[in-house]
Amino acid sequence: MRSDIVKKGIERAPHRSLFKAMGYTDEELQRPLIGVVNSKSEIVPGHIHLDKIAEAVKAGIRMAGGTPVEFGAIGVCDGIAMGHMGMKYSLATRELIADSCEAMGKAHSFDGMVFIPNCDKIVPGMLMAAARIDVPAIVISGGPMLSLNRNGKQLDLNSVFEAVGAYKAGNMTAEEVADFEDNACPGCGSCSGMFTANSMNCLTEVLGLGLPGNGTVPAVYAERIRLAKKAGMQIMELVKNDIKPSDILTPKAFENALAIDMALGCSTNSVLHLPAIANEVGIEINLDIINEISGKVPNLCKLAPAGHHHIQDLYAAGGVQAVMKELTKKNLLHLDLITATGKTVGENIENAKILDNSVIRSVEDPYSPTGGIAVLKGNLVPGGAVVKRSAVAPQMLVHKGPARVFDSEDAAIEAIYNGKIVKGDVILIRYEGPKGGPGMREMLGPTSAIAGMGLDKDVALITDGRFSGATRGASIGHASPEAMEGGPVAVVREGDIISIDIPNGELKVEISDDEIKMRLAEWKAPAPKITNGYLGRYARLVSSASTGAVLK
Repeated sequence: MRSDIVKKGIERAPHRSLFKAMGYTDEELQRPLIGVVNSKSEIVPGHIHLDKIAEAVKAGIRMAGGTPVEFGAIGVCDGIAMGHMGMKYSLATRELIADSCEAMGKAHSFDGMVFIPNCDKIVPGMLMAAARIDVPAIVISGGPMLSLNRNGKQLDLNSVFEAVGAYKAGNMTAEEVADFEDNACPGCGSCSGMFTANSMNCLTEVLGLGLPGNGTVPAVYAERIRLAKKAGMQIMELVKNDIKPSDILTPKAFENALAIDMALGCSTNSVLHLPAIANEVGIEINLDIINEISGKVPNLCKLAPAGHHHIQDLYAAGGVQAVMKELTKKNLLHLDLITATGKTVGENIENAKILDNSVIRSVEDPYSPTGGIAVLKGNLVPGGAVVKRSAVAPQMLVHKGPARVFDSEDAAIEAIYNGKIVKGDVILIRYEGPKGGPGMREMLGPTSAIAGMGLDKDVALITDGRFSGATRGASIGHASPEAMEGGPVAVVREGDIISIDIPNGELKVEISDDEIKMRLAEWKAPAPKITNGYLGRYARLVSSASTGAVLK
């Protein structure tokens, strides 16, 4: 056993003494030691209940003959951090989570590890750590929050953000906003749409490091506790057979994840996280690969914010496994890959089927013949940009308008709320990228303000920052190179005409190449916004969004 290095032989008597100080018995120390990484906290609704998940996992480990060893991990609530200084820390914590889990796993020589995340950056951070540590591992998330029907409308967190915009536009009363506030988030779980957390939990299932159901079984269902117990038992099988993340996270597994990403219409943040996870196992995923897969995989689901269905509906319709089974009709998945079940992808989905075609369409009747995410390129973004195509109104797929230029998210929100944005405008928010932000803030504030004010079918938004998975509309993020690195977005001027053609993957500013070169020659990088502390270090080390914003 790997853990023998910390517990076996006369030389390890001091180590055993420390275990015994915590109450471990000789019998427990003779069993495989399984690290249980629990990101439970009292600041994230998706994590408030993870103590229950951890207890179930530990019960499963003990039932299968192992000894669980629990420790904690941090997690930022993106919703609470949204729209202020706190959001600069969100993406940056992905690296802290990966680093701290790696440190704990490597330092204590666990035989296997169970990772318990649920929200946004915590899921990819733990997946990155699992890849680095490379001992048998399994991921069990806390599950999605429910969406409640209120006066005929299915509510989620995004409903409240958009309600603020509607109130500012005079279309909702304060009492109506308060009603949304009280009912949109009814209890524990990751926010109920196909936002970033649920996107990554579903893709963990596809990658093969989570059991079937990991992405969709609701947080409050007893089935989630049973699944956690199964995960605890299954880690012991993975340890017994020495099936490691490096055996599961293959190039073909990432191709499967990207295919399901496109079929589900996941958050654009998946385009940041999948390359970062792949990087940990020496696999390169670039925007060209993403575009290639998007070009051949149909979009089968329109889950919130792209439509009115939520994760509980995807669960009831057959879940992620049913979507996977449907794509096999067009030979769009690799079926011979080993997964955390100990079985192959093909064996896992053998009995899966669609139970509701209004939630999961067939490949013969997709919403679109191409994927839910599109990569755009052009003279404005030579390194690429990303848009959630499935959440864009048809009339905004092709758009041309004057640039409204803002050097921060805060300045853009102020202009939107004060009625300074009109139909046809193309809002450009820059210096919010990985380096420029620093931290590449999610911008649910401006996009939900635009949607709430009824402008999402008339106004586009482009940024070198990123968008929440809850964002809808012509919201184009990850503009690369970012402004802080001297990308063309840094020299766009108020009134320049910007042309967007999502079906053809183009994003251009209508000025000549010579004019762009002249402006860039005159451009000087502004002083960094933050130079000290963790964010200061992060800004100095982080790479482009087009490569996953990993630290170099």
